[in-house]
Amino acid sequence: MVATTYSLKPKAQDTIYLKSVWETINYISCPYSFNFHMHTQASDGQLTPLNLVQQAIAIGLKAFAITDHHTVDGYRQAEQYLSQLSTENNTQHIPHLWTGVEITSRLLGVEVHILGYGFDPQDPAIKSYLGGDKPQGEKAAAKKVIDSIHQAGGLVVLAHPERYRHSASKLIPAVADLGIDGVETYYAYNNPKTWQPSPKQTEKVRQLANRYGLYSTCGTDTHGLNLLQRI
Repeated sequence: MVATTYSLKPKAQDTIYLKSVWETINYISCPYSFNFHMHTQASDGQLTPLNLVQQAIAIGLKAFAITDHHTVDGYRQAEQYLSQLSTENNTQHIPHLWTGVEITSRLLGVEVHILGYGFDPQDPAIKSYLGGDKPQGEKAAAKKVIDSIHQAGGLVVLAHPERYRHSASKLIPAVADLGIDGVETYYAYNNPKTWQPSPKQTEKVRQLANRYGLYSTCGTDTHGLNLLQRI
């Protein structure tokens, strides 16, 4: 169990603790201990935020983030429910929840997805990305997205680096140059019914993350009704 650190920021924006968790992530961290990539009905997922939190508790997740596309509405509902549980003297373990979002972006002429964590959703730098629509033009440039999340106090990760028209070998050095914090190293590219990281792609991304000094994260990228699966 990772020891909780103390921060003056709200719990959902505690990036010091988030970094300490990311330093421990490995092949078996997701989906039973941590999960940093999940979707709800607030964007293109099937789970309600309430059902997602109930599953997270039932699974025994220590901490997680909801990363709906271009909105934090699902996060807000989940946070409200967790807050309610914590005030009811509930004996259940209540997992740590960070703010999260997935933003469609452009990098080296191709579409990529950028994940933001621990940011202040009220910060002007990020609010324009949280209206539900994917950004267009200069606003969609990867550097602009990365800088905006950082300005809002968050950490930034490249989602599923081996799912794009350019390979991870090309994209990861590029986002490293732009100041990104991490990459989603542990990911199930072939969508197995029992979620587990794809060995070949994971090892490639892990080596690149180490080479460029980036954090490695994990996430199921759940869009369906089961947090232990991607679809």
